[in-house]
Formats: sequence, C-alpha cells, structure tokens
Amino acid sequence: MGHRRRQWTGAVAIGGLMLLGLMGCLNATTIRSAAASPQPVQQDQSIAMRPSQALDPRLIQANTQFGFKLFSELLKQDSGQNVFVSPSSVAIALAMTYNGASGATQQQMAKALELQGMSLSELNRANASLKTLLENPDNGVQLTIANSLWARQGVPFKPTFIRHNQEFYGAQVTNLNFADPNATALINNWVKENTRGKISQIVDRLQPDDVMFLINAIYFKGGWTKEFDRKATMSKPFFRADGSQKSQPLMSQTGSYKYYETDQFQAVSLPYGKKRVSMYLFLPKPSSNLTTFYKTLTAENWQQWMSQFRTQPGSIQVPRFKLEYEVELKKALSALGMPIAFDANQATFGALSTVPTKIDQVKHKTFVEVNEKGTEAAAATSVGIVATAMPVNEPFKMVVDHPFFCAIRDNQTGTVLFMGSLVDPK
Repeated sequence: MGHRRRQWTGAVAIGGLMLLGLMGCLNATTIRSAAASPQPVQQDQSIAMRPSQALDPRLIQANTQFGFKLFSELLKQDSGQNVFVSPSSVAIALAMTYNGASGATQQQMAKALELQGMSLSELNRANASLKTLLENPDNGVQLTIANSLWARQGVPFKPTFIRHNQEFYGAQVTNLNFADPNATALINNWVKENTRGKISQIVDRLQPDDVMFLINAIYFKGGWTKEFDRKATMSKPFFRADGSQKSQPLMSQTGSYKYYETDQFQAVSLPYGKKRVSMYLFLPKPSSNLTTFYKTLTAENWQQWMSQFRTQPGSIQVPRFKLEYEVELKKALSALGMPIAFDANQATFGALSTVPTKIDQVKHKTFVEVNEKGTEAAAATSVGIVATAMPVNEPFKMVVDHPFFCAIRDNQTGTVLFMGSLVDPK
C-alpha cells in the first residue's frame, strides 16, 4: 500500500511532481552547466508560455474521468478513512512525465490518463491553455500553478523534453549540483515560496541515482461569496459511519444556494468570490451512506449532477475542519492501466533519456482547511523516476453531521481541483 500519513494541521500542502533517480542526458544547449550554486535557466522568447488558446474540452473530459477513477482506487486502499486528493495536480504531474514516455509505456499512460485520441502536442497546448484560464479566476480567489525542473549538473537529457516542460508548463529550469549539502534546501525553499510558506519540505534527501526533480505546486485560497457568521458556529454531534459520535464545530447560515436532491443524497454548491469556483458538498441521506454513494460516483454521473443544480432557499450546517492526507499512488496507477511504467524490464522513457528508466514512486500530498471565511487547499504529487434526481421547491435544510463527499470545482472550465471523502473531520 505504500507509506501513508495523515494529520490535522493548520498548514496548507502543495501540488507537485518530482522526477527522481533518472539516468539520462541533459543537453548543454538547453540547460547551462553550473557551479555549486544553482543557476536558473532563462527561457528563450521562442519557447515562452504562449497566449491562452481555446480550451480543448477533451482535456477536461480526460481529467474528470481520470480523477474519479483515481479517487475510486484510493477509496479501496483507505476504506473508512479520510481521503482528499487533487486530481488536477496528479494529472498535470503525469502529463509532464508523459512527455518523456515512448512505446508501450506511453500507450498505457495514455489509457490510464484517458488521453486516447489526443496527440502529445494537443495535450501540451491544452494544458498550457488550462493553466492560463485557471489562474486567478476572480478577485475573491487565489489559484496558482507553478512548475520547476531541477537537473543534476553534468547529466544531459533530451532537449525536447526540457523544452516542452518550459514552453507548455512554464517550468523554471535550474541546473543544480546535487552533491552540494544545500541542494535539498534550495529545492524545498522553492516549494515553500510557491505555497505561501505553508509547505516547507517535499524532498527529504538526495540519493546517488537521483538526477532530476520536476515539481508542480498548486495553491488555492478562496473566500466564501457569503461568509459564515462565526457567532453562529456551534459544537454539535457528528455521527461516524460506525455509529459512534463526536463533538464537531458546525458553521451555519441560511440563504439561496445552488441545490440538488435525490432519494439518495442532498448536494449544495458553496461559491467563492464571484462564484466561478465552488465547493460542492454531497451528503448521503439517512437511508443511504457513503459506500452506496460512491458506487454511483462516476465522471458521467458527475456531469449529469452538475447540470441539475437549481437555486433555491435553504439552510446549511457545515463542519469546520482541517485535513492533511498523504498516499503512495503506484498501486492505484498500476490498477488504472499503467503498470509498465513501474517495471524496470519494460518501462520505456526514450523521449526523456537515452538510458533505460522507470517510474519508481508516485507520492501525493494534500491539505484543506475549511472555516467561516473560506477554504485554503493545495496538493503535492511527486513522481520518482530511477534508472534501471429532481430539484426540490420547498426550502431545504442540510445538516452535514455525518460522513460526506466534497469537491472544489472551477465552474467555467469544469475542472475538478480537489475532491475528498470526509468520514471524521477531527
């Protein structure tokens, strides 16, 4: 199952991708040779991030399908536990890695990521457009996506791989002396800066066969369109799935909301800022539960549900909570159809290096904090590569006092930024 750690904390996590232990070549014309201190590599004007283009709907569809499939696999691993992931972070991370894949490895990654029918150039252009559209959606929301590539000095990689990550993902490329005792701190300082100081470490130590880190950081902070009155927050019972209960602060308010209800669940959309981004809460009814709900949680049903929300008056009570989650994704990604990428005898990343390589590990970290003012969230994905229903007309009442599902969605593009299963908001 891989190492997994959870704790409740006041910090926010990051979204990132690390490529480790890669025996390959870094072309000197793409990345300058550097001394002990790191030297950022300036992008040529010809490979600077291009202006936003029309967003390819196939990418949103692929990311949505991949996200719900990944979430389903993680629920199998962490049954009965809190799960909170950023499908967008994982998808971006693997898309950058996909630029180095070839042969059967590329085919399996395309299948797992639901990218069939999209060429590599179409994928890269779509991700560049999506990044531009997602960042800073309105005045009430902060959403940033930062990428960086840290390359070991003296190891030449395929220049096209480097160029694609610069051009389409805006990656900052730095040539770094991995033998320098300060190398780990330099990488982690970049992470800290791009997560507003919420995450201070993503790299524990550098191994002898580590030659590249490609890191993606996603940071989100949104203020509710209508803040909750802190004076209305009260500690009330929260009923766990096993029948036990605990005291949990529940935030309360009344008003008009985008709402949807079936015989199985209630669902409400809580918008941030100017309402482009929302948190969606799905609460199983007493006659149902999360296990039953997750049997119907597919990309197809999700799209249908999104079209069914209608504005109506109601009252809501929502837990105030903080959650940090960490999981190793190797098992889940293999189950989704890309086991070859992890197989030393079969993996092929020929577009990344002339030396045989494989993905060694895929780590994912997330954090979310929900309070009366809004939400702060982020996620980290590290990929290590080594050599070798019907609307209700009456006012509704929704008390989120038992396990529930939530998601943060960009309503303009349809991108699901985060999704989670909250069974015990400690």
